[in-house]
Amino acid sequence: MRAARLIKMVLLLQARREMTGAQLAAELEVSERTVSRDVQALSEAGVPVYADRGRAGGYRLVGGYRTRLTGMGRTEAEALFLSGVPSALRDLGLDDAASAAKLKVSAALDPTLRDVHDSTAQRFHLDAPGWWQAPETPPLLPVLADAVWSDRRAAVRYRRRDERGGGEVERDLEPYGLVLKAGQWYLAARVPADAQHPLRSRWRVYRVDRFTEVTVRDERFDRDTEFELAAFWAQQAAAFARSLLREQVTLRLTELGARRLRHVIDRNAADEALAGGTVDEQGRTTVTLRVESEEVGYGQLLALGPECEVLAPPPLRQRFADAARRAAALYA
Repeated sequence: MRAARLIKMVLLLQARREMTGAQLAAELEVSERTVSRDVQALSEAGVPVYADRGRAGGYRLVGGYRTRLTGMGRTEAEALFLSGVPSALRDLGLDDAASAAKLKVSAALDPTLRDVHDSTAQRFHLDAPGWWQAPETPPLLPVLADAVWSDRRAAVRYRRRDERGGGEVERDLEPYGLVLKAGQWYLAARVPADAQHPLRSRWRVYRVDRFTEVTVRDERFDRDTEFELAAFWAQQAAAFARSLLREQVTLRLTELGARRLRHVIDRNAADEALAGGTVDEQGRTTVTLRVESEEVGYGQLLALGPECEVLAPPPLRQRFADAARRAAALYA
């Protein structure tokens, strides 16, 4: 374990030239004290790691040192070939580049590992789009991808669908990253300060298939070095899911109903409801649950059948009572 960590530390310093103790600790998932001990071990082994002292100090390799510990094992090679998403690369216009890269990597591998690509492809395949959805590549996706890669501003026209109504709007964007979610492409972008918002820029997420025009400018933007696409997307996705749950219903669940609740509705909403629930002497749990709407909640909670009793709101309770009477009549 430690040997692998030491190799990774050398490769990190080789790739980034200089890193602080805190940065190395975060990358290696250890304490800064462990980083200091590992640096000392590398120095004793003859690896020229130099430590700059002080608040702005860090660690770096001296004299352009390059390690030769770059040979890949089978597991590492298999993980590399698994990392590509064929459909996404094709949509981005990178399938030819990806094929060339795989050929170069294969040629560089040890002869005993030349079968890794074929063996991996025959064991794992990622089908990104959801069921009953015909995958369609947004026509302007390659143009946006080019702007993302080159850090260039883009002037766009976007077909809006929200509470403010439809229609198209014009925006100047700084395209930061692209996300493929359940077969749908999204753009994470920063909207620079403008006349409406003169003091600050804004972060936004756009569906790529709603862009009707994209013009990539020659002007580059300075990328925020603290921006992390995965963390930004996780935050936005969680906020979007919460924003959909606008109404509340009160339920009384059997033990089986409580266990099944998170399988029929949003899991976070189910966990939140169950955490605040109360249990009676018969083992039934009364909860307040957030749902998208009464109509959506009705369709979802029907799946629980007699394991769930709707207590409120009264119109929804009446719908379940009517459904129970119709079901009883069918099976009388």
